[in-house]
Amino acid sequence: MGEPIAGTTRVVPLIEAVELNPRPDRAALSDSLEVSFIPMAAVEAGSGRMDATAIRRFGEVKKGYTTFREGDVLFAKITPCMENGKMAVALGLRNGVGCGSTEFHVLRPRPGVDPHYVYHFVSSARLRAEAAHHMTGAVGQKRVPAAFLERCEIPLPDLDEQRRIVAELEKQLSRLDEAVANLKRVKASLSRYRASVLADAAGPADGAWPSCAIGSVLREPIVNGLSVKESQTPTDVRALRLSSMSEAGLDYGDHRFLPLQPSAVDDIVVCEGDFFVSRGNGSLALVGRGSTAQAPPFAVIFPDTMMRLRFADIDVTRWVAMLWPSRLVRRQIEQRVKTTAGIYKIAQPQVASISIPLPPASERERIVAEVDRRLSIVREVEAEVDANLKRAQALRQAVLAKAFADRPSDPPREAARA
Repeated sequence: MGEPIAGTTRVVPLIEAVELNPRPDRAALSDSLEVSFIPMAAVEAGSGRMDATAIRRFGEVKKGYTTFREGDVLFAKITPCMENGKMAVALGLRNGVGCGSTEFHVLRPRPGVDPHYVYHFVSSARLRAEAAHHMTGAVGQKRVPAAFLERCEIPLPDLDEQRRIVAELEKQLSRLDEAVANLKRVKASLSRYRASVLADAAGPADGAWPSCAIGSVLREPIVNGLSVKESQTPTDVRALRLSSMSEAGLDYGDHRFLPLQPSAVDDIVVCEGDFFVSRGNGSLALVGRGSTAQAPPFAVIFPDTMMRLRFADIDVTRWVAMLWPSRLVRRQIEQRVKTTAGIYKIAQPQVASISIPLPPASERERIVAEVDRRLSIVREVEAEVDANLKRAQALRQAVLAKAFADRPSDPPREAARA
């Protein structure tokens, strides 16, 4: 990236570099003027990209929205959008004007200040982390106050130096973005390969092997978990959260405490080899997902958002767990799902009626072993891809940090205490 900013660079409060939330002159704009409409969803997290293709008449959006103009920097002030890096330079606005979410702070660069320089500064992980500590408001609705941004200190070299820094930053970041795009393409290819492996395993269901309903290979009835209000203090009863489920198993660290006696929940304690299905979710893709329990490190029960299936023997459990993510099973789940108040749900009878192929035990064992061998390779490659994606994100922040090296972005201590 070259040498850090040095020489005659001034370090100034951000408010000296930008006009914060400038008051729009709405009277100067005709109600019939076409403007770009920028909801929060139009700003991509972490990349600085913004979709300005939605167009509205100014009269439709001049009230109840934030107005800005070409070259302004948008800074998402609400959690979790701010932490996720929803910031962008407003470019390509219809007639140079945009209206969007009221959850944006608008930073208008003053003369001699490059908007991209400001964007890179306010989108850095360091500033966002500090901003998170200064948020105010209720949980889930916390926002970065304008006063925090006003007090932040920004290194401000002359305009030519700002543009040189931006050019070098964007050259390096574009290389990182290309690498990330390639990694994501690898992940997509792995996902397709995983699907083809499962399809190959489930393929003979059309007649080569007999089929059976899930309910016919259970050794006991399907059981739903328990719904109880969370305890404010640790108790003897831990209950998993729905988010603990994954194809890799259960995350036993993702639990809460319930104000119950252990003897009251003996029948819903998780045991190794139990198979769980999610009963409901706001996403169709997540309802009906399955997880096999590994040996729990402590006694733990499952919630009412999950149902437990216990199969006749362990090799049937492995067979069902292997088939569960396949299109064969997924299609049947989606056919049986119902929607209530925006929540997708599946019930015990519908799960029990799902049909799967059931080859002889020796054939099941052979297929499961081969599928597991192939998918273990996929998991290893996926883990390496995910590690590289994390490294790319860390490198991105390192590039930004070096560009503003040794220059404080935090509010002055006196101001922070005010």
